[in-house]
Amino acid sequence: MRQKILLARPVFPDILARLEQQFEVESNQEDRIYSPEELARKLTDVDAALTTGSERIDAAALAGAARLKAVCNMAVGFNNIDIEAATRAGIMATNTPDVLNETTADMGWALMMAAARRITEGEHFLRAGKWKRWRYDMLLGADLHGSTLGVIGMGRIGQAIARRSMGFDMQVIYHNRTRLAPELEARANSARYVGKEELLRAADHVMLVLPFSPETRHTIGAAELAMMKPTATLTNIARGGIVDDAALIAALREKRIAAAGLDVFENEPALHPDFLGLSNVVLTPHIGSASAATRRAMAECAIANMVAALTGETPPNLLNPAVIKKI
Repeated sequence: MRQKILLARPVFPDILARLEQQFEVESNQEDRIYSPEELARKLTDVDAALTTGSERIDAAALAGAARLKAVCNMAVGFNNIDIEAATRAGIMATNTPDVLNETTADMGWALMMAAARRITEGEHFLRAGKWKRWRYDMLLGADLHGSTLGVIGMGRIGQAIARRSMGFDMQVIYHNRTRLAPELEARANSARYVGKEELLRAADHVMLVLPFSPETRHTIGAAELAMMKPTATLTNIARGGIVDDAALIAALREKRIAAAGLDVFENEPALHPDFLGLSNVVLTPHIGSASAATRRAMAECAIANMVAALTGETPPNLLNPAVIKKI
């Protein structure tokens, strides 16, 4: 009898066909978002599940999943998975790190540059037929070259962002839970470790690349925004909830910071509607890793984790190694 897997969201058709040769597959190719109750029912009779950030894997979802061996997130973030609940249930949890570092760093730069140079605002201005003549002060933005980049969350993606700053002759400061080794700082454009308050006060462009947790929720709120330069930009490619969106909207509306570039939001996809009325924010729908090559690599990584779990191996990206003792 073949093992059964659940694909809670669609995958590339050729990957699906390959999986169907090895497993009995229940696939959500029509891309319905399961309710918590429906997801819990589907987990009761499968051996593994491929999930994304849309599926909340908590104690309730796992309560009846007696045969479930692994939940494999097709994402580097895993705040949708209650790791402790999975471990208690003897279920392996995995993610897909590293394969999306460079693509997500590219996206961070795209948003930062668009916010600094008012690209979205300029395009809307042009499309609305408002461009009638040149003016010395038309859509003046901020330079990136020669400026100070502040990175909060200096993991692999943060380091990739810092490396890109070399070509812009930027100074890099960063704040992290722990300081990087000197050789990593050197590779990241000689990044200098500082406190969060110093970073917010000194940076011309602040980039958020830290994971979401109860401790990092609202890392940027009203108090932190008040520390930033009125000419500064804020870019968030991390997770919704890292920023207090209501506080950011107020700061943007009142021009207490110059602009923001956002790929993630609180309560996404139901983002705060007041963002839509602001001209000084660049908005994208959580597409930081959305290149064809990277999304395929993420799918392959998630499936490699799943196959390892179902064949008695330790998945390469196991999030809860303590579970091995319980299996």
